[in-house]
Amino acid sequence: MLAAYAARLNPSDPLAALEVGDIDPPKAPDGWVRVSVRAAALNHHDVWSLRGVGLPEDRLPMILGCDATGITDDGHAVVVHSVIASPGWVGDETFDPKRSLLSERYPGTLAEQVWVPAANLLALPEGMPVDHAACMPTSWLTAYRMLFVQAGVRPGDTVLVQGAGGGVATAAVQLGAAAGLRMWVTSRDEARGERAVELGADAAYGSGERLPARVDAVLETVGAATWSHSIKSLRPGGTVVIAGATSGDAPDHAELTRIFFQQMRIQGSTMGTRRELEQLLAFVRSRQIEPVIDSVRPLDQARDAFAAMIDGDVFGKLVLTAG
Repeated sequence: MLAAYAARLNPSDPLAALEVGDIDPPKAPDGWVRVSVRAAALNHHDVWSLRGVGLPEDRLPMILGCDATGITDDGHAVVVHSVIASPGWVGDETFDPKRSLLSERYPGTLAEQVWVPAANLLALPEGMPVDHAACMPTSWLTAYRMLFVQAGVRPGDTVLVQGAGGGVATAAVQLGAAAGLRMWVTSRDEARGERAVELGADAAYGSGERLPARVDAVLETVGAATWSHSIKSLRPGGTVVIAGATSGDAPDHAELTRIFFQQMRIQGSTMGTRRELEQLLAFVRSRQIEPVIDSVRPLDQARDAFAAMIDGDVFGKLVLTAG
């Protein structure tokens, strides 16, 4: 079957580690369900995998991809939840120390077919386009959990999103605006900031720019480059929710004195649960939110999509279609 997969690992040139072509279908664990993929979305997780982060060489070749929507063999249209809990785990699967994402231990979704546990399938909401649904399981679910589970904000509160333009950032802006939050964004690129305002952000500021007021919460996925600004922008008692560190995880200044003296909360967040994905899909459908999609390409053009993500020339999600 056609797939985009990591054939090797290359920390300095991830595109050199990518292959797009035919690969034998994987052997699935007993009881898993086959899904014929209709649409799948890229995430930075896929690029990190090509670099060898979280993907050891002994698991190669590994089909990439966490997000997908498709059709089961019995004809049901489904959305795939990519957090795979260990057998017997009960409760929030993001706390399972043996959890994995599709494309880490088990083959991922950037293929014509993917196999997943039946419990990881949700019904595709009626009327939701498949390319929209394919955006939901990773970046949109991450943004949903950050905002509505971890941040502790209420309608009318102000939330700062560091780094406008990425999948999580655009999702957070759209979700927060729909929920009655005042959403502010930062960006090194003025045009990206303007686009975020068009999506529903109340204001956009330059990276590191002093804000007109302190915010109730900060959504942080950039890491070292924006950490001090995040802490300095937060009101006393506010919350920084961190779900990534694309610029590195070792800021020049940890801001510990400011954090303890102003009693700030630092809250980690990772992906989301199946139940939260179900809630997200319902919220997006009820509020008629259309996720920002940078481009939609057929699966055999996956290399071009990866190149765009690696170059950073993306606003919103990159979607690949199959079948």
